[in-house]
Amino acid sequence: MAEGRVVPEVDRAAAARKAVERRRARAALKRDLTMRVVSPQTVLARAIADADSVAGSMRITDFLLALPAIGAGKRDRILEELRISPVKRLGGLGARQRVQLQQWLDGRFPQPQPREGRSRLLVLAGPTAVGKGTVAAHIRDHHPDIHLSVSATTRAPRPGEIDGVHYYFVDDAEFDRLIADGELLEHAVVHNRSRYGTPRAPIEAALAEGKTVLLEIDLQGARQVRAAEPSATLIFLLPPSWDELVQRLVGRGTEDQEERARRLRTAKVELAAQSEFDHRIVNDTVADAAREVVELSSGSAR
Repeated sequence: MAEGRVVPEVDRAAAARKAVERRRARAALKRDLTMRVVSPQTVLARAIADADSVAGSMRITDFLLALPAIGAGKRDRILEELRISPVKRLGGLGARQRVQLQQWLDGRFPQPQPREGRSRLLVLAGPTAVGKGTVAAHIRDHHPDIHLSVSATTRAPRPGEIDGVHYYFVDDAEFDRLIADGELLEHAVVHNRSRYGTPRAPIEAALAEGKTVLLEIDLQGARQVRAAEPSATLIFLLPPSWDELVQRLVGRGTEDQEERARRLRTAKVELAAQSEFDHRIVNDTVADAAREVVELSSGSAR
């Protein structure tokens, strides 16, 4: 009788490392679901496309618990309603179960519906440290036909920022005057500290000349613009993952620990509002994200 094959130590070590990496990847994906960096519909689509992927290997119980406002009791009721076994993995769902889960997700977490037509007024918003300013600067440098609005702010300049190019740096008295004289299209207090606002006159002048205008602003400002200019196209910029967003915030080194914690709390609120926007773009690489933004303007062909 042949002896069983002896598994070399190196193979066992490699398998153990792979298993650990897999668990970490699933944990990261769960964080992305909880923080709404990725939609549950997207995760389900990945699982269906590849049952061996990280999404495909996630248990349905873990998937549901990672969704906002879903606890153990509600999870169990959902599984019973959809007639899905709690031992199932996303990649192992049957055709009927996939359809029912998709329908439930669409009802619970509706996805943005892009508007028909295009606008010459683009609004780019997203959570802190997602790279809105970097994407907007890339568009300014590579697409001179698009007018990038320069915001006014009461915060101090960061290293390398130039007054009139990156922002108009003003004091509180001047900001109050701009509001009182109706010179701002929108304005808001961001991160419970500094005020930001968009000067109205340069935007109106650029639009009158037939140019496309890009506003890089925060969530509060985007809502004000939508109220004032309903035809504006609202674009939400997403990070590739929650972990990447945290790393970007820490890596830029412009905030202390307390301020970073405050900004991450704000980011969670901002991410939860992404369904209010017409389009969502993942900022994986700046050039690709900028290209997608430009393609949404009225002057670009698909």
